[in-house]
Amino acid sequence: MRQYWRDQESLLRWTRSAPHREWWQKFLKDSGGTGFWHETYLRRGGMEAIYDDIVPKIGFINFAPVVPARGSMFGAGSRAGMGFAAPPVLSEKELYEHSERGRAG
Repeated sequence: MRQYWRDQESLLRWTRSAPHREWWQKFLKDSGGTGFWHETYLRRGGMEAIYDDIVPKIGFINFAPVVPARGSMFGAGSRAGMGFAAPPVLSEKELYEHSERGRAG
């Protein structure tokens, strides 16, 4: 599937609206074994790929450095260097506290 967006603000507005926001929050907490591979190409330069539950090395992961999406790298807007970056749909704290609790139990 491919999607093209008029601008970054339109994309961020859509990702934070229902039903996408609710789906993405649930998926990040538990993918149910479904793999997710997402690539972003910015018109003014730059690209990134995000992998969740992807076992084979595909896409950028074959040739580009892997940087964990933590801290300033957690939100897509901040990774893209956008000064207007909106908060992520699910905070880093919410995501990783949930994951760490699941491992402890």
